[in-house]
Amino acid sequence: MNIKLPPHFDSLENALASLFGDSITITGKQRVSGGDINRAYALTLSNDKRIFMKANDRENAAFFTAEAAGLSAIAGTGTIGTPAILCTGTDDSDIGGFSFLLLEFIESAGRRSDYWEELGHNLAAMHDAPTEDSAFGFFQDNFVGACPQINTKCDSWISFFRDYRLAPQFKAADSYFSSRDRTLNTRLMDHLDEFLVEPEKPSLVHGDLWNGNVMCGPDGKAMLIDPACYIGHAEVDLAMTELFGGFPHSFYAAYNEARPLQPGYSTRRNLYNLYQLLNHLNLFGPGYLGSVQSIVEKYVG
Repeated sequence: MNIKLPPHFDSLENALASLFGDSITITGKQRVSGGDINRAYALTLSNDKRIFMKANDRENAAFFTAEAAGLSAIAGTGTIGTPAILCTGTDDSDIGGFSFLLLEFIESAGRRSDYWEELGHNLAAMHDAPTEDSAFGFFQDNFVGACPQINTKCDSWISFFRDYRLAPQFKAADSYFSSRDRTLNTRLMDHLDEFLVEPEKPSLVHGDLWNGNVMCGPDGKAMLIDPACYIGHAEVDLAMTELFGGFPHSFYAAYNEARPLQPGYSTRRNLYNLYQLLNHLNLFGPGYLGSVQSIVEKYVG
């Protein structure tokens, strides 16, 4: 797995000078919609080039260094498109300062007729790409949304998912649970190995693969954005695609043609999505509590 981290600059001005030349300035700045965590802008430069900037408070610079590492990991597989990473940085020119990530600006074209089939094949290829070792985790911690995501390496996938995915989320959400909820949550954690399986091979996963994190590139093919990457079980990505509306049937058929799922995936899917729903509970509040309780109840109630 080839991960090449981008340069990091101490100001936006220095970043632009290094990337494009000393005379380059910003001539236009347009707010771009989308995303709950960061501010996003299309920047027009004095050489008429457009670039994409994500910004946040200065103390949240780790959001962007982690995102850059994930994009680099995906790009390093050579299997699926991602925006080119220009740099990360911090800037103190505003009151309080800000952190930023600069990416190429993607001019989306119309989707190819085989857009979803191509995505299914390419995601399968990404999941089959070699990883640097057999351990689950990542070389650094990162984020899923705004929540920290622990990526301590572990030889067992089931142990990794229990200790570094579900356990921190259950702990953070504890105030939402009744005493019965806590009993069931503990029972699930104690019996997780009865429901999950070790993968046939470790895979690089996107980690937050819903429809909003897939976009159409200039060649009409799908590109992946906003990753929460780690080495894990490929099923977590497939499960996430089914959580909020799902992808078309043609995507799943193409994926399964290229990389057949392990038997019993459908019985494990909700457990993988439990992690995402717990994360949403912790980020956005009790509207997700019922979904969390329903999944736990299904397995150990």
